[in-house]
Amino acid sequence: MTLDDLRVFVAVCRTGSLSAVARDLSCTQSAVSQHIRRLERETGIALLERHPRGVIPTPAGQLLHGAAADGLGDIDHALRRLRDLVHGEAGSVRITTGATTVRHFMSGAVVAFRRRHPEVSLEFRTAHSSRDCFDALLARGLDLPWITLGEPVRGIEQRPVVELPWVLATSADDPLAAKDRVDLADLAGIRLIGLPENATSRSRLDTWFAASGIEPTSDTSVADWDTAIMLAELGLGHAVVPALPGWHGPAHPRLRLIPLPGLPTLWTGWAVRRWDALPPLARTFADTVEESCGEVFRSG
Repeated sequence: MTLDDLRVFVAVCRTGSLSAVARDLSCTQSAVSQHIRRLERETGIALLERHPRGVIPTPAGQLLHGAAADGLGDIDHALRRLRDLVHGEAGSVRITTGATTVRHFMSGAVVAFRRRHPEVSLEFRTAHSSRDCFDALLARGLDLPWITLGEPVRGIEQRPVVELPWVLATSADDPLAAKDRVDLADLAGIRLIGLPENATSRSRLDTWFAASGIEPTSDTSVADWDTAIMLAELGLGHAVVPALPGWHGPAHPRLRLIPLPGLPTLWTGWAVRRWDALPPLARTFADTVEESCGEVFRSG
């Protein structure tokens, strides 16, 4: 049993697909299967069950997955710290987050960090949900996932950074565009552009709609917030999204963002295994992002 065997196994449990892991690792599906078979031989028990849409861990596989994911994260962090000790300040910071996060929350911080630490590599990996970020953090030893904060997750510390009020995004010629605020009654029967599936923001919004008795029509869905406001500006429907400063100004001449004060705010920020064990360079980058966000969102 090797660390690579366990890394592959954890990745397969996370994705539910041998072929997807093979693509990620640039190897064959047979090579991925060999890692799993070696683990099953050494443990003496089946770890995965095959289904028409992929694989899922058996009860024994779930047990190994939980232990391996936690342990691999600790080992990877320790190896990163050792490399930093050997090479001094030279090293890397690995961040995982959604597709639009760097643009809205980190662009200024990336520039500032690069000026102060030109020898350090910043590695960004795209995730499609906070759950994906958590899985990557536990399984791959990443430093800093940026997430939409939600329910507590075992083995992960969540650190709030930016509080985001909700707004209704619509085109300038929409009847709601002239309002100073949007109330509950205004949302009845709106044509809603759906936020990304499995995203925490989508889950929070759906829960709020259900609790409020609102059943908006939705025949369009998107992969990120930026696409939602673009479609709203084009008149394809309404989008209920967190308010971001980058959407104001001449880049969006026909977009209107109307406050939704009745909807509880959303928090975004960092997720880490342990703040006190975070590598110094990763902590410096996290602090730089928090400082930059404070300036941008105060002025926005």
